[in-house]
Amino acid sequence: MTQPLIGIIMGSDSDLPTMQDAIAVCEEFGIPTEVAIVSAHRTPERMVEYSKTAHERGIKVIIAGAGGAAHLPGMVASLTPLPVIGVPVATRHLQGVDSLYSIVQMPAGIPVATVAIGNAKNAGLLAIQILATQQEELQKKVQEYRQNLLESVMEKQAKLEQLGYEQYLKHLNH
Repeated sequence: MTQPLIGIIMGSDSDLPTMQDAIAVCEEFGIPTEVAIVSAHRTPERMVEYSKTAHERGIKVIIAGAGGAAHLPGMVASLTPLPVIGVPVATRHLQGVDSLYSIVQMPAGIPVATVAIGNAKNAGLLAIQILATQQEELQKKVQEYRQNLLESVMEKQAKLEQLGYEQYLKHLNH
């Protein structure tokens, strides 16, 4: 098994449908990950152990998804020397705004990078870009990924110009 470079953790298995996008983008780039359920509230000792030892296991970046109180990213960041990226997971009652506020309101000295509510894909991409600062081949893959995004948008623009907006909308809805 290849040494995981990115730790993708979540407070509950109910967060996995959101976090799967981070896993998928890491797989797309060929970055080995470890995926774990690490609850700040239900398994605090596990969270402490995971956070304190991640760098010793070769992890370079931790992505932590959490909903509700969303303490996991901040608590992990307070225990590890590694960069932590928080993913606010949408909740039933407050649609993830509570999670977002919890993650972004970190005290000075304990940074947590944060992505949009539910946007684990961007968390994965940010983790990959952090790794790419030290890996030239990975940096090239990131540049290729961005070029593909540009080309995709330009293809859509060409189709919009060709069809006109009404036909394009009909095409989108089918």
